[in-house]
Amino acid sequence: MLRRIQVLVLGGILLIAALSTGAPFLFFLVYLAILVVGGSYVVTRFGLADLEAGYVLDRVHAQAGDILRASYTVRNTSRLPKFWLEVHNPTSLPVPLPGQAITLGPRGERSWSVRVPLTRRGHFRVEPLALRTGDPLGLFESHATVGSHATVIVYPRVESLPGWRLPPALIEGSHAQALRTQHTTPHATSIRPYAPGDAYNRIHWRSSARQGELQVKEFDLEQTADLWVYLDLQARAHAGEGDESTLEYGVRAAASIAARALGENRNVGMTASGTRIGILPADRGPRQYQKVMQVLAAVMANGDRPLAQVLVDGVARLRRGMSAVIITPSMERDWVRPLSSLRGRGVEVGIVLLDPIAFAAVERRSHGLPELDEEATAAEQRAARALRHTLAEHDFSWSSILPGEPIAAQLVTATPRPVLVSQ
Repeated sequence: MLRRIQVLVLGGILLIAALSTGAPFLFFLVYLAILVVGGSYVVTRFGLADLEAGYVLDRVHAQAGDILRASYTVRNTSRLPKFWLEVHNPTSLPVPLPGQAITLGPRGERSWSVRVPLTRRGHFRVEPLALRTGDPLGLFESHATVGSHATVIVYPRVESLPGWRLPPALIEGSHAQALRTQHTTPHATSIRPYAPGDAYNRIHWRSSARQGELQVKEFDLEQTADLWVYLDLQARAHAGEGDESTLEYGVRAAASIAARALGENRNVGMTASGTRIGILPADRGPRQYQKVMQVLAAVMANGDRPLAQVLVDGVARLRRGMSAVIITPSMERDWVRPLSSLRGRGVEVGIVLLDPIAFAAVERRSHGLPELDEEATAAEQRAARALRHTLAEHDFSWSSILPGEPIAAQLVTATPRPVLVSQ
């Protein structure tokens, strides 16, 4: 715009000088300027005419760490060349799609592709293809957009969990586990001698005939196919920044646990306590996997409701035979009490503790901030010990997650720690 004003001012001065002096040379410059400016306008005005353009993304659903590829094609159907075209996609992706400046001859065509890493989970928008051209002097520009926008959903990274075993709430069902039960299930796995009190319909007559004495069938018990994941998103409970934060580690833990359960053909439901309480009803299969990942791709640590209140409101939907996994950085102890009654109802609980003290320390070091004073550090450590003491009192097992190591290496089946009673 500034250059255009300068040219207009210079042209006005030149025209006034030519009219005032009548010098043929000045009139020649005026005519030349009119020809150049007019030609620049015409070139720009028709610079985007007779163009065909488009782009294709190789995926709209991906996981953090994947590579997104975008393929572009621009075709000139005119007999006139296109001297300069700028092609790019405005986008909210963490790594922008790079644009390109090209030249097209008469009936020419250009195709190319770009690849960008998807470094962060989230829902991202890729705007329609933007085309821009102009004249060599930079006096005029012409813009156009082609196509429609696209939404790219980047799921959190999922890790395999070889050392993790889902909380084994046991019910009668159809998936055998190596645990004997007196109840009749579809899985008769062994026999034993008859004992007084055994039901007659459990006698295995063929084995009894072979053994010469009565033999009864033994059955295996199954693990429940239902899992409910509670992800605590209360803002003041979380610590850390970016990938090294309790939020990102908690999301990856929830994604990995849900993927493990769905891979075992379990029903999986989820409660995420953000700005509003998001509840995903329990279901199984690839469609549920996609729903879980879409929820986890968008969650933020922006909730204001404490975990204790979320659990009080939500434990009623946990029925007998289900398992619950609590993922939280909260150092409060009041959320343990709503869980204490679940075991009596046949619901088993697993807890994943995200250590906010360690994550906050990493954040302070990354920003060059001083460490907390001894009094504050001691207070945080006392709160952490008190929480673990409360969990052990209620016979809950937990896994602790620290920054700097893979989730799979830390998320292992834990056992309750003994409660130390002072004499």
